[in-house]
Amino acid sequence: MMPLRLLVAFILSLVPTLGLAETGRVQSVELTEWKAVFGRIEARDRVPARARLGGTMIAVDVSEGSEVAEGQQIASVRDEKLELQLGAIDATLSSLQSQLENAQAELKRGESLLERGVTTAQRLDQLRTEVAVIEGRIGTTQAERNVLEQREAEGAVLAPISGTVLAVPVTEGSVVMAGEAIAEIGGGGFFLRMAVPERHAGFLEEGAEIRVGGAENERAGKLAKIYPLIENGRVIADVEIADMATDFVDARVLVRLPIGTRQALVVPAEAVETRMGLDFVSVAGTGDAPVQRAVVIGAVDKVEGVEMVEILSGLAEGEELVAGHE
Repeated sequence: MMPLRLLVAFILSLVPTLGLAETGRVQSVELTEWKAVFGRIEARDRVPARARLGGTMIAVDVSEGSEVAEGQQIASVRDEKLELQLGAIDATLSSLQSQLENAQAELKRGESLLERGVTTAQRLDQLRTEVAVIEGRIGTTQAERNVLEQREAEGAVLAPISGTVLAVPVTEGSVVMAGEAIAEIGGGGFFLRMAVPERHAGFLEEGAEIRVGGAENERAGKLAKIYPLIENGRVIADVEIADMATDFVDARVLVRLPIGTRQALVVPAEAVETRMGLDFVSVAGTGDAPVQRAVVIGAVDKVEGVEMVEILSGLAEGEELVAGHE
């Protein structure tokens, strides 16, 4: 029987090889280059609700953050001159109505006299003409009153679209002109708008995947639209992202977008061990035991769904990775 001392030594000599297991090879893959920029949360449509009538603001029914529906009244403007004009037209209509009643009475009396042969048909025609003229004046005056009523109704400021009120630059008692913006409304959905340096314009592609947010809460988005006009050396692009927080419009959000590709050496994240501030990767040596290589690592990325670590130095492509012994 083998002495106990020799048996223990034999078992210990086997320990390194018991933990030796192949975990893959150092690979050279194509990684996406990401450019970090800031995007702003913006409404797809930002439309001002304008006053259609000049006058005094007598009511503002919304404030910043209010939700409105298309066609909803959000403010009221009153022009006191319209009230005076309506009063004058009402007085004119009252006078014309009295004249009409008098003319109709004269016409009826003339018809009675004509039947008795006291008056002539010519006189009766004049009376009929007077009635028709007064009726025409009443119709014209009533049309003028309808126009004034429509102008007065235009004092109601209506929301042009459904959405959120972003700004209300006026208050009750303000004097406004026709066409002046009473409120700004954002609607049509929200998205991220970003300005990208024009040197990266050639790498932008509509429909490309975009990463939004920091490392802890990073989410995927889509590059929805690239605008052809370059402003101040920047390309404007829109990013769509599901379940985007829209509590604050114009809030800045970190966005990473692809601007190219590069070749890099990568290993699985679990192959990297960190001890005393240094990173090591175990590779197959000439003997049975793995060799610990000190490496300089780069960014962590996912390759085909697997978390991989970029190796900047310390390894060569094709080297066999093994797990070190426990």
